[in-house]
Amino acid sequence: MSYHPDAIAPHGGELINRVASSEQREVFLSKGDFLPRVTLDERALSDLEMIAIGGFSPLISFMNQADYDRVVTEMRLANGLVWSIPITLSVTEENAAPLQAGGLVRLDNPNGEFIGVLELSEKYSYDKKREAINVYRTDDVKHPGVEVLYNQGSVNLAGDIWLLQRDSHPQFPSYQIDPAPSRQMFREKGWKTIVGFQTRNPIHRAHEYIQKCALETVDGLFLHPLVGATKEDDIAADVRMRCYEILMEHYYPLDRVILAINPAAMRYAGPREAIFHALVRKNYGCTHFIVGRDHAGVGDYYGTYDAQYIFDEFAPEELGIVPMKFEHAFYCTRTKQMATTKTSPSRPEERVHLSGTKVREMLRRGELPPPEFSRPEVVAELARAMSIPQAALAEP
Repeated sequence: MSYHPDAIAPHGGELINRVASSEQREVFLSKGDFLPRVTLDERALSDLEMIAIGGFSPLISFMNQADYDRVVTEMRLANGLVWSIPITLSVTEENAAPLQAGGLVRLDNPNGEFIGVLELSEKYSYDKKREAINVYRTDDVKHPGVEVLYNQGSVNLAGDIWLLQRDSHPQFPSYQIDPAPSRQMFREKGWKTIVGFQTRNPIHRAHEYIQKCALETVDGLFLHPLVGATKEDDIAADVRMRCYEILMEHYYPLDRVILAINPAAMRYAGPREAIFHALVRKNYGCTHFIVGRDHAGVGDYYGTYDAQYIFDEFAPEELGIVPMKFEHAFYCTRTKQMATTKTSPSRPEERVHLSGTKVREMLRRGELPPPEFSRPEVVAELARAMSIPQAALAEP
């Protein structure tokens, strides 16, 4: 990797900033009432934000057709740079018809508030089934990512964007650490190697185990839970964040861990999303990225370790961030500790396997995870949040 004043260069070499200056904002606001409008859904709103703050560097726009087509088929932008997930703004044909390339489009949030501007350069139709098969490896509408794709508009709008201003996160303002500030924090701590961890679930014992294994070999851990749009049955972000705070307080060395939110939306694209998540953490300044079992997976659409194998399809210098691949961790009843098949002498019947899916299923049934699954303080918080009787904590 080439020299960069931080531990690692952003993807593409430059950290993008598309948050309008105060002067630009005033100009855009003065034009707002006269511009055609597009209302963003929750995912598009997250994408706008991530482009603007540099989380999706080198992107400065919703993708044009040349970038889109090559990302869908080859996992590369038109210039050849690795990129695995289409970042598009899709609208209906009716909404797209009056929009003219070369003009400005006002971007509103779901509340009708003017929050961004699109410099429209192109609008184009696309093949939803082709995108589904290539990106999600299925066109099954039961897949949550495919469902979103099939329900969105059939025309993509392309063009550079501006976010009018960067507001504090309504729920987690103290954990809103954008790529430029996170890189500054790493510099101030003197961290040269930083491992990022993606999660959309409360951290269970298997997560904790692989994080701490990784932390043995790097300077710092960037615990980076996703708080954008997720599936309806995923545990709410405020509950997850409280669980992370509890773990930080009781079980992690505070001088070697930073907790921050990732405002992006989940795609559930499995292997492709693992690459995407790694590149995003590279933009935040991470040099390493943890890839565990069925990363960003859902149901049985992907193989257990497909999200690890996909990293082998690219030369290390093309990605510029080091994947740290971990086998499925479990609680070993023989050794009374967390382990994997690499370190445990146990037989299969002596292994308690953990997963976010199992934890969610237990909670939906009104059951609490046992100590082998989750730390007791986390279990107590989940019981409170899910309205499970505290008496259940005493059950064997």
